[in-house]
Amino acid sequence: MRNTLRMNAIRVWRGCRRRVDAGMTTAEYAVGTLAAVAFAAALIAVVKSDTVRAALARIIQTALNTG
Repeated sequence: MRNTLRMNAIRVWRGCRRRVDAGMTTAEYAVGTLAAVAFAAALIAVVKSDTVRAALARIIQTALNTG
């Protein structure tokens, strides 16, 4: 009898832990997605700047003329 109660308590505890872990995984994916979007936005802002555009154009021009 005592062993059965213990096993039931362990089973309930494990079930609760699984539910908490599943929520944390979803939250981690959400934070990762937001970080990726923020990084993409910053990268777009940098690439659209005139200085970077000119440097990229120079690199491409040099590569095309070298061949």
